[in-house]
Amino acid sequence: MLARRYLPSIPSLLALEAVDRLGTASAAAAELNLTQGAVSRQLQVLEGQLGVALLIRERHRLRLTPAAQDFVTEARVALHRLDQAALALRANPSGGSLNLAILPAFGMHWLAPRLAKFAGLHPEVTVNLSTRLKPFDFTDSRFDAAIHYGRQDWARVDYLKLMEEEILAVAAPALAPIAAAQQALTLPLLQLDSRTGDWGRWLAHHGSAGLRPPAMMFDQFATMQQAAIHGMGAALLPVYLITRDLAEGRLVPLFGPPIRALGSYYLVWPKDRPRRAPLTSFIAWLGGELGEAMDKP
Repeated sequence: MLARRYLPSIPSLLALEAVDRLGTASAAAAELNLTQGAVSRQLQVLEGQLGVALLIRERHRLRLTPAAQDFVTEARVALHRLDQAALALRANPSGGSLNLAILPAFGMHWLAPRLAKFAGLHPEVTVNLSTRLKPFDFTDSRFDAAIHYGRQDWARVDYLKLMEEEILAVAAPALAPIAAAQQALTLPLLQLDSRTGDWGRWLAHHGSAGLRPPAMMFDQFATMQQAAIHGMGAALLPVYLITRDLAEGRLVPLFGPPIRALGSYYLVWPKDRPRRAPLTSFIAWLGGELGEAMDKP
């Protein structure tokens, strides 16, 4: 049960939040489409309910007390979550929504082609996708689950392994192939800023350990892939991402076969949060998809 005695009204919170941002009751009233008197009354009601002075009045401006500033910071988060919940309800009034954070390349090339099947089996679930480039903490996040790349070293999450990754050294036909792995050091090298050890691992795999060559940095596979296609250098790219580029000759292998990447792809979700029905359905469906893939010859 909520402690209703100290639970502020939404109009009072909106008034306090607007005054904190804008500095005057008149500016807050204009934004909220209220009179200045109505805003002042909401602030007085809130102070009376909480039994705490929230505002310092300085001539024509209002300033929140330090304690009130802490309070409004938390209230702003709560208001944002209410806003998101209302949007989700309007978007899908008959069922639940699943807020999923995805890695751009993996989400586009592996997950997106499969989502139509999930939608057909679970029309009651609306899947909302947002991109995140790196693992994150779910504590202050609106996401129900995320796709992370790594080695299962994330705290307070459960996970389902989706796919191991193989990476292949590739370049445009004008730069590749090369006769020996060490010749890669004579080429411009491209790599992700989140995987700065990949070229060193690739060289070690081919017998040249202890090297960490300089490279041009990218934050996403998509831009690095295009840079490689246009002859800017050699890149280590996931095989699933470049199958078509290899088949159509835009990229060619630089030297040797694909090698196992350091991490794998996982669906992860918070342990300490009740699992909602849309997430349960999604996990069960993904598990079935992975089982079918393993059964195929």
